[in-house]
Amino acid sequence: MDYDASWRSLCGHPVPDWFRDAKFGIYTHWGPYTVPAYGGGSDALVGKKGTYNSAWYPRSMYAPDSSCGKYHRKVYGGPEKTGYKDLIPLLTAEKFDAAEWMGIFKDAGARFVGPTAQLHDGFAMWDSKVNRWNCAAMGPKRDIMGELAQAAREQDLRFITTFHHSYQWFFYQISRGKGYDLDDPAFADLYIRSHDDKEMPDVAYHERWRDQLHEVIDRYSPDLIWFDFGLRWIRRDYKRALLAYYYNEALRKGQEVAVTFKNRDLPPGSGIFDLEVGKMDDLTQFPWLTDTSIDCVPSGNWAYSASAGFKSPERLIHTLVDIVSKNGQLLLNVGPRADGSLPVGATTTLKKIGEWLRVNGQAIYHTRPWYIAGEGPTPCNVDMSKGGHFNETGEPRFCAHDIRFTVGNDAIYAICLGVPGDAVFINAFRDRVHADEIREIRLLGHDTPLKWRMDRDEGLIIESPMRMPSEYANTFEIRGEMAPFMAGG
Repeated sequence: MDYDASWRSLCGHPVPDWFRDAKFGIYTHWGPYTVPAYGGGSDALVGKKGTYNSAWYPRSMYAPDSSCGKYHRKVYGGPEKTGYKDLIPLLTAEKFDAAEWMGIFKDAGARFVGPTAQLHDGFAMWDSKVNRWNCAAMGPKRDIMGELAQAAREQDLRFITTFHHSYQWFFYQISRGKGYDLDDPAFADLYIRSHDDKEMPDVAYHERWRDQLHEVIDRYSPDLIWFDFGLRWIRRDYKRALLAYYYNEALRKGQEVAVTFKNRDLPPGSGIFDLEVGKMDDLTQFPWLTDTSIDCVPSGNWAYSASAGFKSPERLIHTLVDIVSKNGQLLLNVGPRADGSLPVGATTTLKKIGEWLRVNGQAIYHTRPWYIAGEGPTPCNVDMSKGGHFNETGEPRFCAHDIRFTVGNDAIYAICLGVPGDAVFINAFRDRVHADEIREIRLLGHDTPLKWRMDRDEGLIIESPMRMPSEYANTFEIRGEMAPFMAGG
């Protein structure tokens, strides 16, 4: 049955099984904003102290007192000489190889992949007939999205697109009236016409927002569309119509698709709830998504920056395990250079994640939560009053006494977030599992079954082998009659 453009109809859209089974995805922030390769420090922008990131360079380069503004003047002569539009030809992409990217991402264990279709800057990373500011007409002069979609599907990966263009209406407004190219009517379809910050997006803006999405849906058939925070400023009737169009097109094509949203930008059930640089503090009864970046800049740097370092494999593996145990999925951002090459620091980390998943993946893919997410001494440190967003900074490091649970393949998986000692104590089994329900316990990556016993006070006690398979996290596979106990569906 087709969907109609009502919340009653749209809130019945199911979360696809492929999404719940995939667990781990990778996407890329790549566009003209990558050219300066600058960002990731503290800044004072528009009178507010905080951090800036390289993906917001198109906005902050026009603020002369900001660090980006000073850098832009030093390197490019300031916005009066080099506007954002003038960075587009410098996005050369001469080293871009879609098949190579997809091979690296698949080897890392990702099951869904794709590009940032359009950031707040308004530059489309596909061959667009709606938006003249696009990568096929300018810069790379290639259909980046088309190449990535083809390469992803050739490697049996789900293809996703992320859209941030809802916020374009406000993005460039900070430095209007200073004689920059922002105020030139010839470029109004990139920078958007000047308006008061309190003025809401007009009908022409809404139609352009809609038409670009329809174009991507029709031409590239993404399996998932991810929306950034700006969706809150789009009128409800346009949002309902867009979701109905996407879901109905998927029915016609025989696709299982999904949409993600942040904050309260869509009603529960109409899409999948997404947390940016954060996660839930406990197991939820609904599936959700986290998006974070491989760089280690607070709150995420997102686009490539020459000064940004990268998170360790251990940190990201622990993040993935913790998220999956709570009924979540992880979407990891990688920022390519302007020439289309991937930073070595990022690919090194991705390789290590892939190596871990090849041994432990059966405890991640196609799993569901157990009755609790886990146990151990390390608090999750999530301030839920902020909705779970941007809570990675100051996150405590997990230790070998922290254990996370998943269920799948007729087994309970207990993932130890580190290298355990001679014995592993799992207290959760004390109240939920009887000894005669356990048939066998193995360690993934180890050849022989392990010795174990049940203790009335301590719970399940497993004897560890002399050598552990991983320095990051180790998975105990517990088979028996108790495995079908699952929360969250």
